[in-house]
Amino acid sequence: MNRPERTLNGMRHIAFKVPNLEACERFYVELLGMAVLFRPHDDLVYLTLGNDNLSLSRQTDMTERADGGLLDHFGFVVDSREELDQWYRYLKSKDVRMLQQPHDHRDGARSFYCQDPAGNVVQPLYHPALSGQRFTPSTE
Repeated sequence: MNRPERTLNGMRHIAFKVPNLEACERFYVELLGMAVLFRPHDDLVYLTLGNDNLSLSRQTDMTERADGGLLDHFGFVVDSREELDQWYRYLKSKDVRMLQQPHDHRDGARSFYCQDPAGNVVQPLYHPALSGQRFTPSTE
């Protein structure tokens, strides 16, 4: 199977597991100036600077390292739901370890999770507020 014709369309977010969600949220909002984008429940908050986003989730498994946070996953934007499904089929055909099939989110987004060769979790994501907005490099 061939790779989808269009490349991924930028990094959507980075997601961390944190032992003290409230303190981390205050740090990023009050000290760094991020705004709350979406809070689906008490253990998860999405923060934004407008284009760049950070997801913070409460670390509940205390056997994991708790000294500075853990990378949960990072997300890449794709331009359409159809392209998201193409990326899923393509990566699966290349024996990429899939952690989840494409699924819809409450905010209108659609995504799936897979792992890179080092075990990092990657989330290709269609998001109606961001997808389709492509950066055009300057030719100057």
